[in-house]
Amino acid sequence: MQYQAEIPYGAYWSTPFARWQGSFSHLHSIQFAAHVAKAELAARAIDASVFDYGALGFSVPQKHAFYGLPWLAALAGIPQIGGPTLMQACATGVRVLFTAAQEVQAGLASCALAITCDRTSNGPHLYYPDPKGPGGTGSHEDWVVENFGCDPQGGHAMLQTAENVAARHGIGTAEQHELVLRRESQYRQALADGSAFLKRFMTLPFQVPDAKFRKIAATLEGDEGLTHSTPAGLAGLKPVNAGGTVTYGGQTHPADGNAALIVTHPNKARELARDPNIAIRLLGFGQARVELAYMPEATVPAAARALQQAGKSLSQVDAVKTHNPFAVNDIYFSRQTGFDLAAMNNFGCSLVWGHPQAPMGTRSIIELIEELALRGGGIGLFSGCAAGDSAMAVVLEVVDRH
Repeated sequence: MQYQAEIPYGAYWSTPFARWQGSFSHLHSIQFAAHVAKAELAARAIDASVFDYGALGFSVPQKHAFYGLPWLAALAGIPQIGGPTLMQACATGVRVLFTAAQEVQAGLASCALAITCDRTSNGPHLYYPDPKGPGGTGSHEDWVVENFGCDPQGGHAMLQTAENVAARHGIGTAEQHELVLRRESQYRQALADGSAFLKRFMTLPFQVPDAKFRKIAATLEGDEGLTHSTPAGLAGLKPVNAGGTVTYGGQTHPADGNAALIVTHPNKARELARDPNIAIRLLGFGQARVELAYMPEATVPAAARALQQAGKSLSQVDAVKTHNPFAVNDIYFSRQTGFDLAAMNNFGCSLVWGHPQAPMGTRSIIELIEELALRGGGIGLFSGCAAGDSAMAVVLEVVDRH
């Protein structure tokens, strides 16, 4: 299948990702995403009047988030558009892209902004009233920390899903650490020549605004708070869970940031593209859910369904990106599919640059597009797991339009 909706080449962006409690921790994620979108559209000379639809994705509520996409759009200088606000944990990026593509495909929109944001730092503390509770008291939760630590269906932490997959498939600590070193090496390719790869879609140096978006509070040269692992350093780490295999070095870290893509029909894509000769075509989407507490396994059936809709086999895929909150994810994916473990996630991945949930998948898709563009074109696959032992995947193609 080939969707009529396309992503104009270069009509996308991502902020750097900043580690938990880092340089973005004071910024309201929706206001920040709007601030960035307004600047990035101006930098590309894209007139806000071209948009007639938008879809916003986030997974951590912020004040006034009830107003969702319409509020963000107005802040970004696009007050004429409406659209949904979506939440699907770490699958939100693919879900937002799919929603925008469907709207264009159906002829209900001609040009859509697919935008994602999250701030895991300073997550909200929520109180749920319960008149029937003891003394009329209700229940409460720390949105980010408590949901990382407890799946309400099984009572287990997300970390346990990685341990379950590691135990089932015999994936040890040493193998996980070897992959971490490989993924960090691949990310360093993105930093070569003054971060040339990142600058294909990221404004660097990046000026961090203050909380009122009036002044510059700091400047980032790239992603903030990354770990630079060594074999000896990783070898000295103990598993987080007693008797387990996953160390702090073998998993990602919470982060903050935002990312966005434009989705439109082919004629408008040519107009908005940085290079009108390059076409980015959406070929297929897939969704899957696996058994309770085996979240890393979900990327494989999701990828298979996306490939099936695209009418492609994995042997035809030139580049693969994954959301890998745990090194276990990629090892399992490679074993099950046969795709070269060392060839996945070139130039970076969430294992290295962090886990801001909603924009994580969007940035991965953007990096996949740019990797294919550097290759001269080809077919790419992104698949990422999400809370609830689920996953979403997308297959796309970068080609010479002529």
